[in-house]
Amino acid sequence: MHTEEHGWDSPHLNRDMTLKVYGHWGKPFIVFPCSRGRYYDYEGMGMIEAVAPFIDSGRIKLYCVDSIDAESWYDFSASPDRRNARHEAYDRYIAAEVIPFIRGHCHQPAARVMANGCSMGAFHAVNFFLKHPDLFEGTIALSGLYRLDRAEFGLGSDDIPAVYFNSPLTYLTNLTDAWYRQQYHRSTIIVCVGQGAWEEEALADTRHLQALLAEKSIPAWIDFWGTDVNHDWPWWYRQMNHFLANLYS
Repeated sequence: MHTEEHGWDSPHLNRDMTLKVYGHWGKPFIVFPCSRGRYYDYEGMGMIEAVAPFIDSGRIKLYCVDSIDAESWYDFSASPDRRNARHEAYDRYIAAEVIPFIRGHCHQPAARVMANGCSMGAFHAVNFFLKHPDLFEGTIALSGLYRLDRAEFGLGSDDIPAVYFNSPLTYLTNLTDAWYRQQYHRSTIIVCVGQGAWEEEALADTRHLQALLAEKSIPAWIDFWGTDVNHDWPWWYRQMNHFLANLYS
């Protein structure tokens, strides 16, 4: 498998950031790691090996990025507005630095990429797609939380105004902008969750997301797996292979 590692000093984050490329050709994906994760976690946790046939055959090309979750949503010492501001800097890093890098690397100056991730990575994959549907073609999101007023983030309903535009179930509820809805209609939205151990909140958020998308007539594949399916990598391997086979066989 062809791999490359790239890093630079991000002007938007004022720190070094690293990403790793897997594959020589194919639909470009940005892969967001799990909470406080690193760019090498997809490989370290076995996902690269699990989806290697799609990479090696040139059907997909993965760009695994670093997170800064410890400086934003998991910095419990910071106020909600400071945490939101740090995430907005990460948003600019992805949109203004990583996306142009991917387009140049793929020699596709107008490419829309797919967003992918598991758990906290799924939150990022959905949030980045919904906010930037001109840059992202869609998402494959597995076992994510999609609202920030969860105990996981140490935020409550009183904090939502400060983080409103990064809490997908919150802003999507009130979304009426025709441009966004048109973009969503030409995209591929796949959201999956199990119904087993440690999936309760992700299951609730996925059901809520399904209801909002249906209410707004936005097409999406929302897939609920069985009560034996828990919040863990072996299931995410199977889910990714299932969805990739449906998209890129």
